[in-house]
Amino acid sequence: METILIIEDDISILRGLKDNLEYEGYTVFSETNGKNGLQCALERNPDLLLLDIMLPGINGYEICKRLKKENPDLPVIMITARGSEMDKVSGLDIGADDYITKPFSIPELLARVRAVLRRTNTTKSFNEANFGNVHLDFKKFQAFVGKTEVSLSSKEFQILKYMVEHEGEAIHRHDLLNNVWGYDAMPTTRTVDNFILDLRKKLEANPSEPNHIISVRGLVINL
Repeated sequence: METILIIEDDISILRGLKDNLEYEGYTVFSETNGKNGLQCALERNPDLLLLDIMLPGINGYEICKRLKKENPDLPVIMITARGSEMDKVSGLDIGADDYITKPFSIPELLARVRAVLRRTNTTKSFNEANFGNVHLDFKKFQAFVGKTEVSLSSKEFQILKYMVEHEGEAIHRHDLLNNVWGYDAMPTTRTVDNFILDLRKKLEANPSEPNHIISVRGLVINL
């Protein structure tokens, strides 16, 4: 389940948010000070930030600005007692993904959290993927097994991206040939088998007994 960081100096609001989010199954961290909250966000890299504007130490606008510079993909929902249109515009202009004004209902806030995470996960699923202890970044063309970076060719990234896009499906070798190599290319199903074998060697803990890329006759059982 996703992790959420709350930076809020009103203890009663903070406790209510934390209790309700944990009840929904999220892992929740919290800070009441802007400076400590910024440090926590940088260290823990949460999946979502609930951020008050008026904070001791560093205000929410500055926190959002700094975090978006470090991690543009971090989703931020601003929480504040202010309700003017200009305050909302200011928050959105510096990168906030949503804005909710106190007082708010818990069901509304939970709905906004789900919506923002859903949008973020849709984007991430296109650019990144995780399975087992493998992390793939298709934008940077980086692959990691645990903390160790693994060298993959561009074609191997293309194969893995196609498999991620069809996660849980059984894929015909001809589908890989047509969608990765293209109709005009001349590789054979043996080419696919060789690439799959190499990917297992690089990504599976035990290539002879793979957990993620499994083959049956004519098919690749995917991730």
